[in-house]
Amino acid sequence: MIIEYVIKFVLSSSTCDEHRMKRRHFMAGAAALLVSPRHSWAEGTPRRIGALNPAPNNNLPLRKVWRDSLRDRGWVEGKNLIIDARSAEGHAERLPALAAELVALKPDLLLAFGPKAAVALKSATATIPIVFVTVFDPVAIGLVQSLSRPGGNITGLATSAGDIIEKQVEILRELVPGASKIALLVNPSNPMHRPLLAEVPSTARNMGVALPIVEATTAEELDTAFASAAAQHADAMIVVGDSLTIQEAPRVTALAANHHLPAIYLFRAFAPGGLIVYGPDYADLLRRSGDYVDRILRGTKPADLPVEQPTKFELVINMKTAKALGLTVPPSLLVRADEVIE
Repeated sequence: MIIEYVIKFVLSSSTCDEHRMKRRHFMAGAAALLVSPRHSWAEGTPRRIGALNPAPNNNLPLRKVWRDSLRDRGWVEGKNLIIDARSAEGHAERLPALAAELVALKPDLLLAFGPKAAVALKSATATIPIVFVTVFDPVAIGLVQSLSRPGGNITGLATSAGDIIEKQVEILRELVPGASKIALLVNPSNPMHRPLLAEVPSTARNMGVALPIVEATTAEELDTAFASAAAQHADAMIVVGDSLTIQEAPRVTALAANHHLPAIYLFRAFAPGGLIVYGPDYADLLRRSGDYVDRILRGTKPADLPVEQPTKFELVINMKTAKALGLTVPPSLLVRADEVIE
């Protein structure tokens, strides 16, 4: 309406020649304003994003990957973008209050790192668009109606693509021949772990392996969990992805070494001391999340953006840890590895 009014005013006060020239200039300018949101936002009010992370925001390389993905799409912090980041510093009980704090800032979009943050943000608002990253099963925990049609105000990137636990069991058995009992370290307070736990009995039957569960909800309980796995004579362990274990990665890998327990992990954070990592390429998921942010800031509704799953997985083997455990890494694993730490 405003653009139409300005055009009519200018044309009504112009001569015939001026009419034609000004018509061309103003129509071009009006079209630019209508079809170039990047230009208008860059010159006008910056858009605002609220980001919620259960763990400390101290992973600089991954933060750079995410910011670079936004920059590649024209969103530059300090110019046309404001990012309000909040971290629970490993204390999940703080997430609801932090989510409410971010919602009160009235951002254009909210970003959730992990299932706990996603659940907290969804509980805090039903209107502000939310993009989640690294949620194992967003349908099972009620974030979305389905992967193809998420519905509501939330969508994002999941970390599951097929049966990750089965693949990790296969890798461990390749590395530890004869392994028949593989403990699963889980956090019962993590909503992402609940659907996984429900599948453990059928997974164990299908794989022909015992999968005893050991639990930890605090850093102190990690010691008890590893001691329990050792007492049950587990041949190996799968450390299921969780903000607690990621934050305590050095402690987790040290406990595995102390108990002489070969362990496989989901994220690269464990690679420096852990035996083997197999899971989604987290950096790639963060990079792809920039596309969701860009499209939503430009007007696409979250309900119209299907949840995507990982397309890249990474296998990292730590040869020093393997040697300390007395393991020989088979060539079949080495040739598949994305990185071998000597």
